[in-house]
Amino acid sequence: MNGKDVKKLVVACDAGMGSSVMLASQLRRELKKHSVEVEHTPVNSIPADADVVVCHAGLGARAKAGAPDKPIVTFQVFIGDPAVTRLVKAIKDGSEISA
Repeated sequence: MNGKDVKKLVVACDAGMGSSVMLASQLRRELKKHSVEVEHTPVNSIPADADVVVCHAGLGARAKAGAPDKPIVTFQVFIGDPAVTRLVKAIKDGSEISA
């Protein structure tokens, strides 16, 4: 998927109250100028209209089961993870998203 086609990014989490909320907030700020909606949701409730899903590596299989046709970008560290940095760059410059 090309980054310029992302209109809705979902940060999926397990419990929904911690670091993933901060990540969603950070991504909202970073992607505001690119008209990307960033939503925070439990991993078992990924909306059908999500274009790409971001989640911790430990939740990757559950995210894929809930959104099998969507790119799933997994990360290890909530803030500053290289996978998330690559995703933001792909959205900003219109390059391909690598999961």
